[in-house]
Amino acid sequence: MPSPSRRTSRYTLGAEAMLAGLAVLGPLALGGAPTWVLWPLVGLSAAAAVLACIGVRRQGRKLHLPLFAPLLGLGAALCLVQLVPLPPGLLAGVSPEAASLREFALVPLGLPAAGPVSLDPPATWRELAKSLAYGLVFLAAVEVCRSQRSRRRLLATLAFTGAGVALLGLGHALLGFDALFGVRAYAHVRPPLVTPFGNPNHLAGFLGLSATVALGLALVHHGVKRLAFFAAAGLSGMGVLLSLSRAGIFFFLVGQGLVAVGLWLQGRSASRRRRSGGLAALLVLCASVGAGGYVAWEKLVVEASTARSMETLRQGKLDLWPMMAEAARAFPVLGMGRGAFEAAFPRYQSEPNPNTLTHPENVALQLAAEFGVPGLVLLGGWVWGFVRLLRRGRLEPLELAVLAGLFALGMHNLFDFSLELPACAVSALVALAAVVRPEGESPPEGTAPAGRWRLPASGALAGAVVLGLLGFGALVPGRHTLAEAEGELSGRLASRAPLEDVRARGLSLIARHPADYLLYGLIGMAYAEGGPAHAGEALAFVNRALFLKPVDAASHRIAARALLALGRRRQAFLEYRLAREAGDPEVLSHEALRQARTVEELQVLTSERPALAWEVAHALAAQPEPMVRTLAWFAWAREHFATAPDAEPLWTHEARLRLVRGELREAAALSGELEQRAPDKLDAQLLRAEVLRAQGQGPEAIRVLERLVPRFPDNVGLAFTLARQLVDEGLTHRAREVMGRAAPFIVDAEQRARLLTLEGACFEREGLLSRALERYQTVTWLAPSPGAQFTVARLQEAMGRYGDAARAVREGVRLLPPEARPGWDAWVARLESQQRQHMEERRQQLLSNPQEEETENLLRPLEQAP
Repeated sequence: MPSPSRRTSRYTLGAEAMLAGLAVLGPLALGGAPTWVLWPLVGLSAAAAVLACIGVRRQGRKLHLPLFAPLLGLGAALCLVQLVPLPPGLLAGVSPEAASLREFALVPLGLPAAGPVSLDPPATWRELAKSLAYGLVFLAAVEVCRSQRSRRRLLATLAFTGAGVALLGLGHALLGFDALFGVRAYAHVRPPLVTPFGNPNHLAGFLGLSATVALGLALVHHGVKRLAFFAAAGLSGMGVLLSLSRAGIFFFLVGQGLVAVGLWLQGRSASRRRRSGGLAALLVLCASVGAGGYVAWEKLVVEASTARSMETLRQGKLDLWPMMAEAARAFPVLGMGRGAFEAAFPRYQSEPNPNTLTHPENVALQLAAEFGVPGLVLLGGWVWGFVRLLRRGRLEPLELAVLAGLFALGMHNLFDFSLELPACAVSALVALAAVVRPEGESPPEGTAPAGRWRLPASGALAGAVVLGLLGFGALVPGRHTLAEAEGELSGRLASRAPLEDVRARGLSLIARHPADYLLYGLIGMAYAEGGPAHAGEALAFVNRALFLKPVDAASHRIAARALLALGRRRQAFLEYRLAREAGDPEVLSHEALRQARTVEELQVLTSERPALAWEVAHALAAQPEPMVRTLAWFAWAREHFATAPDAEPLWTHEARLRLVRGELREAAALSGELEQRAPDKLDAQLLRAEVLRAQGQGPEAIRVLERLVPRFPDNVGLAFTLARQLVDEGLTHRAREVMGRAAPFIVDAEQRARLLTLEGACFEREGLLSRALERYQTVTWLAPSPGAQFTVARLQEAMGRYGDAARAVREGVRLLPPEARPGWDAWVARLESQQRQHMEERRQQLLSNPQEEETENLLRPLEQAP
């Protein structure tokens, strides 16, 4: 690349400093995730653009707008259009979904039917500010990158920032810090490599771009600088591997491979230097992979094992894409609003998900959902522009590396959303500007380079000032976030604020965030806590919440309570059922079953999904009273799910309830039905053994279990069941043989503790109390529990060790919940009394026999010696 023909203006150098500050600020400011980062982003980008325009003006030139500048402007213009309030009729034509939301949820509350297309206007205001800032960054970066030195300095800033972030993560790993700088812990995630990036996918995307840019810089420098850039590329590459981001690692390798292949292909008809560049790229790639693989090999193997099949991948992010595509199809004209995905998507979520989905993690779905068809046109424009860059003349090594890094980052964003945050977005724009405005001969006076437009410097300066002010203005309404609104309303509920205050503040927040289902749900919860008199209002707000998120378990639960208060019990139990289907694991056992009175209500509560129906069976077996109702439900469920697969729990639970009630004939009949239904299932044979044992046929039950052991040699539970029955029958030697065969299959401390407990029972049965006590004490160390301590205490009492027994009882009581502790003092008092009596008897014995006392005094120091 030839040197620039003109001296760089000091204003342009100032713009370069602003851009370098942004390139460093974004990654260090938690990857640009906090909303406060937008204020310095807008300020520094506006300052950079203004300084660049002044530099252009001082040099007597016009400002050239490169190929991608109109696309950035179009994105900002779409955000602005989405924020324009529209009358109801026009809104219904442009966005029927937004109009129906206002008609159903807002108008009955006294809020206006007119409004913008965006379903979360504050988020769209923030996105408008970001779009304007990105446009100013790109404008300034293109102008700064006219100078080869400035261009390389900016890219070096990006490269060394990535290396610094990777080095920071390695330092945290070496020091064993789980919190950033040992102070700030991430609330919802625990990243494999602790850096300012809380999301490992974002970290991998940023470091992948930094590594590829550093590699390109190494190829155009010599000496110490070349080594420094190679080291930076290696550090960033190692950071990518340590992030354990599968997509990030894959596309990092793709980017590095493209650099090597591109240089190798160019080297076939070029100089030896080009061929050596391709070899150097391969060596850096191998060094990064080797170092990262050596440090995190085990973790990488575990991470790779989770993606061995397309089925496991489909059950991850890919499984959500159809729902997200459905959301995008609902907003074809102008989208749901830039940045409004987090608030608007729950309405189209057909399956429960414990995580809050803030982005689709796919750039095409992101733009389609938030911008509609114009978003896809915008994406097509970016792809077309990138292809046009690639089709340009011969690329220099640095340009080739930058384009390879940008391609890898763009492809990575088909599975991530790192470009939605300022750290990666600003870095990508700066890198793109370095290629869009390459060094070369100036075009003839009065003509513009291909793919660029010209603006007068004064007009560009005025435009930069206006856009900067507009960006700051957009941040004022954009300062409000969903999390702050939800936190404020939740705080009012927690502080027991008056109901009218909660409603008034809630409505003002709903007017600001009309698509946030949680705000409606919180107001509904406040009304539900107000008692039966407010059940109708609670139900009205919860219905709005369910309109916005049909699979919200908490809203279904509140709706059930309100319906119970209104006496609409059948609908209430249907809501309880929907709450369980929406992912509430405790609603059945903790609330719904306690409210059910009749078999019909239990039938309504039972899901048509077999797995959830078995949960009802399990919960009823745990709390069966009233028994008549429970048994009637089991009879209905066995008939209703007769053809369902894996319905055996219905027979096993009912049979065990019958055994508890002493109804041996009915239990035997159920066991026979289960054997006919699933003769090869282990549960059927175990149930048969239980029934035989209850009928007094212990030896026959043991024979049934012994026939099962060769078929299921690795089933530890079966071995324990057989061993327990053998111990109860006094066949301790055979019991130990069974446990010995099962020992190799024990995998955790709980199973080991159970094995030792059974061994202790064998020794106790044989009268070997000391060996039994040793096993029981080991259990208290492996799996501390009140029962284990009480077993030790019981055996120590039998051995006459009353003091040790009292200590074991006290330790067991300490492990009990506070409400269960009363009533154990009598045992402790009895043991202490027996210990005192024993000591007194021993003292009297020693007093009556001085020779024995002297012998004991001589032996005591030996017993106390270590």
